[in-house]
Amino acid sequence: MTDARLRRGRGSLAVSFFVQGVTFALLVTRIPAIQDRYGISDGLLPAFLAAVPILAGVASVVTEKVVARVGPAVVLRWAQPFVLLALLAVGVGSELWAAAVALGLFGLAVGALDASMNMLGVSLQRAYGRSIMLGFHASYSLGGIAGASLAWVGAHWHLSLFTSYLPVVAVLLPVALVGSRWYAAGGDGPVEEAGESKGSGGIAFRLLLPLCLVMTFAYIGDSTVSNWSAKYLQDVLGSSEELATVPYNAYMVTTLLGRAVGDLGVRRLGAVAVVRGGAVLAALGFALVAVAPGAWAGIAGFTVLGFGLSVIVPQTFAAAGRSFPGNSDAAVARLNVFNYVGFLVGSPLVGALGDAWSYRGAMVVPMALVLVTVVYATSFGAREARYGGGHERPRTVDVG
Repeated sequence: MTDARLRRGRGSLAVSFFVQGVTFALLVTRIPAIQDRYGISDGLLPAFLAAVPILAGVASVVTEKVVARVGPAVVLRWAQPFVLLALLAVGVGSELWAAAVALGLFGLAVGALDASMNMLGVSLQRAYGRSIMLGFHASYSLGGIAGASLAWVGAHWHLSLFTSYLPVVAVLLPVALVGSRWYAAGGDGPVEEAGESKGSGGIAFRLLLPLCLVMTFAYIGDSTVSNWSAKYLQDVLGSSEELATVPYNAYMVTTLLGRAVGDLGVRRLGAVAVVRGGAVLAALGFALVAVAPGAWAGIAGFTVLGFGLSVIVPQTFAAAGRSFPGNSDAAVARLNVFNYVGFLVGSPLVGALGDAWSYRGAMVVPMALVLVTVVYATSFGAREARYGGGHERPRTVDVG
């Protein structure tokens, strides 16, 4: 593979992460509008929302089988336009069944997209021989900020879902299709050893399990912020409704900043040190939120959380690729399922604890879970020196 092809592949994949960040933010930030459009009751809404990650998890498992035949680039090339069209479909219908179909298709397509995007990212990182995975997830965070801003515009001007979604899809769909021409997998790595050719390695779940737990705990933390930060600030810390929107925006911005500089930290300090530092920072953020005397202290806690959690998920995918260099696609697909497990568990867990105990006490649970990552951080050092993220740089070509 030429250096130019690797660079084009890296750029096009970053665009894909950005597009998905925009798309997902446009969906989740307009949930109240979706609920109103389709007349979804408060009791039924959790079932609709749970269906998306459940179907995404199913699709992630299926993607493992599909990429073995056609490769992750082909799956991503078709999954991303499908996600965009499913988003548009959410804004078109009016009957309850139409919402169920559109959200179901969105979930299935997102599962395939998330798995294939991260497979390509892990593959390219191996070819580069240094950490670049956080940069892809930084593109996703940037897209999330853009998508949330577009959603605010739609809500502020009282635009219908279809009117809000159509121009975004009209722009991003051709961008995704054109960019998909340059998707590239990085191969099996710059220092391939005998017996490690693609598809030759099996996956021992006991070796993947620590990474699965870390992924779950990270997404429990993330879903706590996305689902409960506004309510916590308003109901527990007594903020205004306007100020209650600030914590999630601050979290998104610091997530972007953390990922933007995270690759440099991995190259200098190694993945183990960066993940441990991120876990400690995230736990500190939850602790600050739990004891915050007022709204601005709570916002500071959520801001610290963004810096801490930002590095964990991208490095978990990268560690799976390093641990199973002969079968990294399958490892990433299986690990990706636990993204949705954490999302499903996190919000109901915090809500149940908050109702039964207190919301301040509920924040201690994700704090404790994310601290477990410190114990499992040694799993992020597997083959680290060879595949980017340690102090010993592997032999590789200069691809910028």
